[in-house]
Amino acid sequence: MVLKPFHTEALNGLCSKDQLELLNSIDCLRSQGISHYVSLPQIIVCGDQSSGKSSVLEAISGVPFPTKSNLCTRFPTELVLRKTSQISIKVSIVPHESRSESEKLSLGDFREKLDSFDELPTLIENAKEALAISTQGRAFSKDLLRVEVSGPDRPHLTIVDLPGLIHSETKQQSASDVELVQEVVKAYMKEPRSIILAVVSAKNDYANQIVLKLARTADKKSNRTLGVITKPDTLIANSESEAMYISLARNQEVEFRLGWHVLKNMDSETGEWSLADRDAKEREFFSQRTWEDLPRSLLGIENLRSRLSKVLLGQIAAELPSLINEIEIKSNACRSRLDMLGEPRATIDEQRLYLLHISQSFQSLIKASVDGTYNDPFFEDAQSEPGYQKRIRAVVQNLNLDFAERIARRGHYYKIVDGPMETSYPQGGITITREKFLDHIQHLMRRTKGRELPGTFNPMIVADLFLEQSSPWEVLTRSHIEKVWKAAKEFLSLTTAYVANAATSKALFQEIFDPALNELLETLNSKCTELLTPHQKSHPITYNHYFTESLQNVRNERRKDEYTRIIKDFFGVSSIESVRIDHYRDLRTLVAALVQRTEPDMNQFACSEALICMEAYYKVALKRFVDDIAIEVIEAQLISPLYNIFSPVTVTSMPESLVLSIADESEEDRAQREQLNKQLEVLTKGIEICKRFVGVRILSKIAPSLSVCERTIAQ
Repeated sequence: MVLKPFHTEALNGLCSKDQLELLNSIDCLRSQGISHYVSLPQIIVCGDQSSGKSSVLEAISGVPFPTKSNLCTRFPTELVLRKTSQISIKVSIVPHESRSESEKLSLGDFREKLDSFDELPTLIENAKEALAISTQGRAFSKDLLRVEVSGPDRPHLTIVDLPGLIHSETKQQSASDVELVQEVVKAYMKEPRSIILAVVSAKNDYANQIVLKLARTADKKSNRTLGVITKPDTLIANSESEAMYISLARNQEVEFRLGWHVLKNMDSETGEWSLADRDAKEREFFSQRTWEDLPRSLLGIENLRSRLSKVLLGQIAAELPSLINEIEIKSNACRSRLDMLGEPRATIDEQRLYLLHISQSFQSLIKASVDGTYNDPFFEDAQSEPGYQKRIRAVVQNLNLDFAERIARRGHYYKIVDGPMETSYPQGGITITREKFLDHIQHLMRRTKGRELPGTFNPMIVADLFLEQSSPWEVLTRSHIEKVWKAAKEFLSLTTAYVANAATSKALFQEIFDPALNELLETLNSKCTELLTPHQKSHPITYNHYFTESLQNVRNERRKDEYTRIIKDFFGVSSIESVRIDHYRDLRTLVAALVQRTEPDMNQFACSEALICMEAYYKVALKRFVDDIAIEVIEAQLISPLYNIFSPVTVTSMPESLVLSIADESEEDRAQREQLNKQLEVLTKGIEICKRFVGVRILSKIAPSLSVCERTIAQ
């Protein structure tokens, strides 16, 4: 095999054996596809079309990529250079993650070994054909061409050459090509572990070259960009343009932490030439004119190879801890998704076992939530809406309290006021004065008069008044029951989604939870009707002493209000809190007024007593009803049954047809498991490889090389 040789003593001893193993390991990770999941340290070569990128790449590597002025890079090309005793050239295609599985398999089969670089142009054409470039209207591709070159005189380096940025569309390059190339370059640039080698041609004003704008957008702090100036020989000696580019090379115009470098490549139209010719011409050029004033470390290809190797090793060493951490995070996420999918389940026994595991996890979370012990990670942050909805005990408690408050405010049909009628009653119902309501009672008593004596009333009048006054209860109660039922349904949905994958969760709801919840809703409404019936159709019954107390309190309150009014009228005061009497008064008028108040019209007295009895009984009945709904309906008929709605016992007794319909694995799940297993295998290997290099041994060997580079940049 014939390769263009290097004569670079500067490369000797550049990498120790450990450092070479580190570089090879990172390349191994990349070849296994781990870069699809995490960002790997790499050097990417970017520049506008015809900026001299391919010439830079050839000078660095000794690999003669096509550099004709009418050609350009059509796809990302990864160049892997290794210093080994054996000479080897391997070429392969790494499909982009957006490709279908069949396309990935087809493109993955593209693997070639070359005997010489003379075959490279033909092989690149074959790669274009495999990637369907120029055959289906496509001028560019996102897929990666990987070229691995080994030999005794190669540098230890890995570089990705990207398609040249296009300024405007042409007959050969459409607007979609312009957009695709920018999309590819931006995607590589934004990777936080990529070193950007921004190639700028001295033929054009650097301010007009797209690559610098994109690099500074992707690398806002300019920490990982190294600028390369090409074609300095096109500048007129001692001109303003030459002075501007020399200033740029000194890192004074566009400042990068890694600085700038200047190369003079051979003109692609010159004809045949060797790397030795190229290097000789470059040294001759930089030894004259104003370029010789620049530090030698910023000029020429040999110094650039050295800088790039040091920069790449430094980047790998610096990023290793965060890379390991990121791979661990991705691995854990992968395992979680695999856990969600469960073990492969082709047989009924495997499917039933899968459901048993889910039911155990489900039942455990249901019990924790119903008991109000929210320690499991499932419950998340209580401040978030999903976190609150998962705490079913808290949700039910709050809904019950809201119901108690709402029915206390809006549960009565009439709002009875003592003074003038209010203009509005925002809680609903009808506002009525006590006087008019007593007239309403008197009218009802006349219609329902029985054998009672004058001044007394038929006890059933209280039942009629209570039935009318409590008529809003049913609507408010059924609304409350539906709210709690919906909250329970949402809670079950969140719990199922946590313990099972999407397909199984959907099937469980269709086959188990929806029918069970609908049945529970019917039971809830039936129990609600049962509890409402005594208040709607039966006569008032209570043995609660609170009724007697309420009755006496209401009577006393009524007397107190009436006596207060009489006393205020007698003394002509607005308040009885502080009344001053400076002279004698005849109190017989006051006594007569009080006596007259205590001996009212018998019918009016009966109506007032009936109202007092109804109000006292309403308070007792409402308290009992609210508790009954919370205990007998919500707790007994909804919350308690949740624990057994999907239990291991349920799964054990399921017919095979039901197990199959719920737990049978879809093609999508099988494909997803296969993909996740592949991903996990790649990530696991990756973390094993990376952890071998954690420590001071490699970092300490890289550090001296980096300090030389940093001193050069500082100059």
